[in-house]
Amino acid sequence: MEKTVLVETSARHVHVTKETLETLFGAGYTLTKKKDLSQPGQFACEERVQVIGPKGSFPAVSILGPERPEDQVEISASDARSIGVAAPVRESGDIAGSGACKLVGPKGEVELKEGVIVAKRHIHMTPEDAEKYGVSDKQVVSVEIKSAERSLVFGDTVVRVSPKYALAMHIDTDESNAVMAPAGTLGVILA
Repeated sequence: MEKTVLVETSARHVHVTKETLETLFGAGYTLTKKKDLSQPGQFACEERVQVIGPKGSFPAVSILGPERPEDQVEISASDARSIGVAAPVRESGDIAGSGACKLVGPKGEVELKEGVIVAKRHIHMTPEDAEKYGVSDKQVVSVEIKSAERSLVFGDTVVRVSPKYALAMHIDTDESNAVMAPAGTLGVILA
């Protein structure tokens, strides 16, 4: 059985705490859903913030909801270099000792001492998907992505299993550009 998975490009984005949201947008502010994302309960927001590093900035980076217990900025390695931030490759939520930046919103700004990462490529799947594909949570696999001119095998891909997930692989914009992945691209888990 071929173990296919939809491959989605995860562009730069920010996750914020309630406290950070209120500092950036004002007391009592709540996120405005723009559109649902593929992972259940996750959504892109109308709100955007400026992300500032020592060498440059991005003027309008999307916030993803819902609010989180910790602030996190996910950018590509190219993004990190362009704004001068040392962003390690990490799984989402693993921000200890990660990169620093400033977030600026219409009502205020927040200095993040850590929280900037290059998200480790990963596959979300349900326990049923994991059983079907013969993989387990935190297993590291390789995924082959075929394209007309730049087929690649991505190693070091972490499997993340939860009943709250929907089957999809997430890669950042550098990785997507490397394989020239159009929307609807499929990968094959090689394990």
